[in-house]
Amino acid sequence: MGNQQADLAWRETDLGQVPISTRFDDPYYSLDNGLSETNHVFIQGNDLPTRFKNNLHIAELGFGTGLNFLATVQAWQSAGKPGTLTFTSFEGYPLNTDQATAALKAFPDLRPQTAPLLTIWEDAMQGPATYAPGITLHVITGDVRNTLPAWADTADAWFLDGFSPAKNPDMWEPALMQAVADHTAPNGTLATYTAAGHVRRALADAGFEITRTPGFGRKRHMTRGVKAA
Repeated sequence: MGNQQADLAWRETDLGQVPISTRFDDPYYSLDNGLSETNHVFIQGNDLPTRFKNNLHIAELGFGTGLNFLATVQAWQSAGKPGTLTFTSFEGYPLNTDQATAALKAFPDLRPQTAPLLTIWEDAMQGPATYAPGITLHVITGDVRNTLPAWADTADAWFLDGFSPAKNPDMWEPALMQAVADHTAPNGTLATYTAAGHVRRALADAGFEITRTPGFGRKRHMTRGVKAA
């Protein structure tokens, strides 16, 4: 993996044009309903928004189209709680603004959240950018196997959303799962759409209490984890 631009193909679905990574032959979000998948796997999978608090820090492997960030912002804004939200994502092959604009047209319910994201898209790839008052986004580009271990912060919740382990194994190797654990606050959580046995074992070995729970759509199971205090 490296800090290169994403290579996309487009597939026509009921949602409209869905972006497919030609490098990994995998869609950027569910062909059934990407927003519903995000809410099921990552928002509910991390017990959000019940855990929303001041100085909440969410981190993510695989920024992609920014869909998970937008769904998080939508939930945060709907909750109406005071405080700050920091969202840090690690991305090896970032989309450009035009690609993101096209990809996010599939989600009209997120249009109010999408416009400010597209405004700061390139800035967030360079360093922490203010998305809205109290909400900061930073997309750290490059090989996550290098960038995550060098990261100086920790997250309260993780979204593990790289392309599938079968197609992008580097994103799920045990050393990287250990790096996730090393950068998770006590009692912090993770959620991912995959229930691959080797991923669950790597996360358990890294110090998470792992649970397999019902997945979204055609995925029978997903994975949730809690780091012991």
